[in-house]
Amino acid sequence: MTEERILLLGCGILRKEIRHLIAKNNWALDTFFIDSMLHVDFEALESALRKALARNAGRRILVFYGTCHPLMDQLLQEAAVARTTGQNCVEMLLGNEKFTHELSNGAYFLLEDWALRWDYMILKTFGTNPTVTSAIFQGDRSNFLCLRTPCSGDYTAQAEAVSHQIGLPLRWLDVSLEHLEAYLSDAITSMNRVAQ
Repeated sequence: MTEERILLLGCGILRKEIRHLIAKNNWALDTFFIDSMLHVDFEALESALRKALARNAGRRILVFYGTCHPLMDQLLQEAAVARTTGQNCVEMLLGNEKFTHELSNGAYFLLEDWALRWDYMILKTFGTNPTVTSAIFQGDRSNFLCLRTPCSGDYTAQAEAVSHQIGLPLRWLDVSLEHLEAYLSDAITSMNRVAQ
């Protein structure tokens, strides 16, 4: 009898990177990714999470999310499922030290999926007034830090358009997958240890 595979259920923002790591490490994981744009709509994110958890009730589930919803821990506790550690996907990608350093230097982290769908995300969150949108970002952040992983496509044009639209300078950072791999590996190991 084979052991039931773990379902990794989470945000689709790093789905290419996660699939790469699953293949590289031959992890016995199935995946279900939720639209990364839902992080700007708490009600829709909660609904999508609840539906996905209910649909997979009874399975061993590892949730790949940070604290992207104010009730995240409560939702997952109710469903009796485990979650990756980490404040958010960017911290899991960069590691806590680099994440904290860049955040304190005013970075707004821009990943490929967000850059490609920026207009949708901004319209849904802030509406159609570009002056208001720029003021919100410029009041809190001083630059866009684009994170490029080994799995990223070329989203230079889209990132430059975002930078121009908001009026913040653009920086690029090539990121390995070692921190993300460690977060996932630790979570999988913890789940397997509990199951024994």
